[in-house]
Amino acid sequence: LSFGPSTTQNTYVLAQAFREWLGEGNAIIVTDQDHEANSGPWRRLADAGIEVREWRIDRETGLLRLEDLEDLLDDNVRLVCFPHCSNIVGAVNPVAEITAAAHASGAFVCVDGVSYAPHGFPNVGEMRPDIYLFSAYKTYGPHQGIMVIREELGRLLPNQAHWFNADTLYKRFTPAGPDHAQVAASAGMADYYDALAGHHGIGGDAAARTSGVHDLFRAHESELLQPVLDFLSDRNSVRLIGPRMAPEKAPTVAVELPGPGEDAAAKLAGHGIMAGGGDFYGSRPLQAMGVDLKKGVLRLSFVHYTTKAEVDQLLTALDDVF
Repeated sequence: LSFGPSTTQNTYVLAQAFREWLGEGNAIIVTDQDHEANSGPWRRLADAGIEVREWRIDRETGLLRLEDLEDLLDDNVRLVCFPHCSNIVGAVNPVAEITAAAHASGAFVCVDGVSYAPHGFPNVGEMRPDIYLFSAYKTYGPHQGIMVIREELGRLLPNQAHWFNADTLYKRFTPAGPDHAQVAASAGMADYYDALAGHHGIGGDAAARTSGVHDLFRAHESELLQPVLDFLSDRNSVRLIGPRMAPEKAPTVAVELPGPGEDAAAKLAGHGIMAGGGDFYGSRPLQAMGVDLKKGVLRLSFVHYTTKAEVDQLLTALDDVF
């Protein structure tokens, strides 16, 4: 477990480590479904002579197809980077299946979990990626980036910290040293999960409690999300991006409108709804799906403490705005 100032910076530091470790003829795979933080730093490795291959989304659905990845994999690929969940498309990618395909080809796997982790901490050990990154401030904690790194890979990559920290695994990827106060404050996330587990009668060890809270989050969010997806799917004047079924998607909903997303967000604010418009650092997936970046999209999102009454309020507001 490695802490840093943000996931963006953690990814950049990782990319520098791979820049030193990778050799001539090596390749990495990135997607055009990613937030720029898990795409840009890896793409810069092309400047060091490393081949960068792009796993492209389906233009209509925004989804990543496993067969397309398999076409890109060969003995030269050393790393595959992809999101657990895109902050634009919202689809929950099958991490375990993708990881298995990459490992079978001899590649390591780096997963950006920033947009998924707020909806329940996943079992990284079961999914088996070599690196999993997320942001503590999106998981009800302080402003820190956190990454889980498989021990073997952590020791294999070149040290990015002070020379005297080279033998301390959790310090190797924090060049300036950890922010001790923020790291200590991150314990509050565990306290929050334990409080939720206790409130809902979820027992067992830490793993069981965390898994139980994850499932609780997902069930509640899916129940509230489906009416929103149904409403937007039925509107011919808008384009709902990503899956139409709630279990396949995080409650992150991007909608392409005839006009700018920011204008629609401003109108929703008049109904007491907080939403956003723009590209959300996701210009690559939007461009891949043919969305005009000048207009961007309207994005609606929520987490486990959103209520049915608030979703009803949203649907009423959308009916008026659209």
